[in-house]
Amino acid sequence: MRPTSTEQPAPESSQSGLRTIKRVIPYLWPKHLSWVKRRVVISMIILLLAKVVTVVTPVFYKGAVDALAGEGVPMLALGAVGLTVAYGMARLMSNGFQQLRDAVFAAVGQRALRQLALETFRHIHKLSMRYHITRKTGGLSRIIERGVKGVDFLLRFMLFSIGPLVLELLLVAAIFFFAFDARYLAVVVVTIAIYVWFTFKVTEWRVKLRREMNDQDTDANQKAIDSLLNFETVKYFGAEEREAARYDVAMQRYERAALLTSYSLAFLNFGQSFFITGGLVAVMVMAAMGVQDGTLTVGDFVMVNAYMIQITMPLNFLGTVYREIRQALVDMAEMFDLLEQPAEITEKPGAQPLAVSGGEVVLEDVHFGYDPARPILKGLSLRVPAGQSVAIVGPSGSGKSTIGRLLFRFYDVNSGALRIDGQDVRDITLDSLHRAIGVVPQDTVLFNDTIRYNIAYGRDNATEADVIAAAKAAQIHDFILSLPEGYDTAVGERGLKLSGGEKQRVGIARTLLKNPPLLLLDEATSALDTETEREIQGALKRAAEGRTVLMIAHRLSTVADADQIIVLEDGRIAEKGKHSELLAKKGRYYSLWQRQASEQEQA
Repeated sequence: MRPTSTEQPAPESSQSGLRTIKRVIPYLWPKHLSWVKRRVVISMIILLLAKVVTVVTPVFYKGAVDALAGEGVPMLALGAVGLTVAYGMARLMSNGFQQLRDAVFAAVGQRALRQLALETFRHIHKLSMRYHITRKTGGLSRIIERGVKGVDFLLRFMLFSIGPLVLELLLVAAIFFFAFDARYLAVVVVTIAIYVWFTFKVTEWRVKLRREMNDQDTDANQKAIDSLLNFETVKYFGAEEREAARYDVAMQRYERAALLTSYSLAFLNFGQSFFITGGLVAVMVMAAMGVQDGTLTVGDFVMVNAYMIQITMPLNFLGTVYREIRQALVDMAEMFDLLEQPAEITEKPGAQPLAVSGGEVVLEDVHFGYDPARPILKGLSLRVPAGQSVAIVGPSGSGKSTIGRLLFRFYDVNSGALRIDGQDVRDITLDSLHRAIGVVPQDTVLFNDTIRYNIAYGRDNATEADVIAAAKAAQIHDFILSLPEGYDTAVGERGLKLSGGEKQRVGIARTLLKNPPLLLLDEATSALDTETEREIQGALKRAAEGRTVLMIAHRLSTVADADQIIVLEDGRIAEKGKHSELLAKKGRYYSLWQRQASEQEQA
C-alpha cells in the first residue's frame, strides 16, 4: 500500500482560507494562557533580531572587500580581518536566533496540535450513528491527520516564513534605495512582482492537478483498506487477482495524475529560476557598470550580489511555502468543516441524569424511519415492566433492532416518546443513559488488545478481581486460564483471534462488569451455532438476573423463557404474550416457530 499523501478534496476560496486562519488564531493566542502568549511574543522579537542581523551581514562583507581592495572608508576601523570575523559572527548570530526562535515556539505549536487533534477526536465521537454509517473510517482518520499537519505547517511557515520574508524584502529594498539609487530598487521590485505573479498563477493551476492526484490516491487507499478489511471474503471467493486488478486500476489513474503534477512542478521551478536569474543579472550588470565608471566600489558590487542571492533563497522557498500553505488551508478547511458538522443527537439545556428506580421501559406511539420516505416503526406502543424480560421477534426489516438503537438514543423518534421509569430519553443526559444500558450485540467487536483490557473496558478503573468475577459470571474464566498467556492474550483486530462464542462471552463479561440496570440483547446469539448458543444462554441468563431485559431475537428458541414476547410485523405489534400463549393462538408467532423448527430439522 502506498504511503499517505496529502489530499485536496475541494477548491478553497480566499474567504474560506481567511475563515480557516481565524479558526487557528485562538490556538496560537489563547485567552487564558499567558505563557503561550509570552512565548509567541518572544519568538517574534527573536525573529525580528534575526532578520536585522541577516540584512546587516552583507554590509560587513562589503567592508572587508573594500578594505582588501584599498577602496572606500574603513568601516568601524576594524580592518579586513576584523570585518571578516564580524561577517562570520553575524552569519552565526542569524542562524542562532532562528534556532532559538524555533525552540521557544515549539511548545506553542505542539500544544496547539494536541488541543486541535483532541477536539476533533472528541467531536467525531459526538457525531450521530447516521453520520458514521455514511462515512468511511479510513477517510475520517485521514481528515484528522491531514488537518493537524496543515495546522502545524501554517503555524510554522506562515509565522516564520511569509512574515520574515516580507520584512527582509522591505529592508533590502530600503538599502538598495538609500545605498544605491531608485533604478536598483525598481529592478528588484519588478523582479519580485513578476516572480510572485508567476508563482501564484502556476500554483493555482497545479492545485487542480494536485486535487485530481489526491482524489485518485484516496480512492486507491480506500480500495486497499476495504479489501484488507474483507480479507476472509476475498479468500472465500478466490478473488485475490480481482482485488489486485481493481487496486491496480486505481493506482494507474493515480500514476497519470502524479506524473502531470511532477511535470507542472518542473515547469514552475524553471520559470522561477528564469525570473530570479534575470533580475540578478540585471542588477549585477548595473553594479558592474557603476564600478567601471568609479561611482561604486568593488565592495558595493559584492554587496549587491550578496543581497540578490540573499533574497533569491527565500523567494525560491516562497513557491514551496505558497503551495504548501494553499494545501494546508484546504486540508484544515476539511477538518474544520468536520468540527462544524452538527451532532444530530444532543442534550437539552438543563438535561438531568437518568434516575433508575426499577428500569421500566415504555414506547408510546413511536413513529420512526431512517429515511422519512421509508418509515420503520409505525405508531408502536410497548411496555417492558421493571425487572422483567421482554423479547421482540419478527421477520427482517420489521424494526426489531431499531428499537434498541432508539433506546440507546443513537437516533431520536420522529414522533411519540420513549421513556425509562417515566423519563423521556430526550430529557436526560446522554452519559447517564448510556451508563444505565448494557448491550450485548449480535457481533461483539473487540479492541486489538488483551482479553483483560477488553473485559475491563466495561467499567473504568475496574480491578483485577472485578475482571475475573465478570469472566466467571460469563463462563469464560476457565477458557482464559487455558490459554498460554491467560488474561494477557491478544485478541487481534476486531477480536478475530477468538471464535464467535468466545468473543460473545468476552462481550457478556464486559457488560456484566458495567453492571447496568437495563440489558439489551440485540440478537446476541443468532450468529452462533446451536451448541455454542446453548452454552452462551447460561451466561446470558445469569447476566439478566435482577435486570430489565429487552431481547431482540431472530432465533425463537432463545426467547421461549421470556416473560413476554412481542411479535413485530411491518413496524407494528402483530401479537404479544407468553411463549405457550402465542403457540396456542396459532397465529403469526406459531407460523414463525413452525418454520424455524422445520428448518432446524432439515439442517
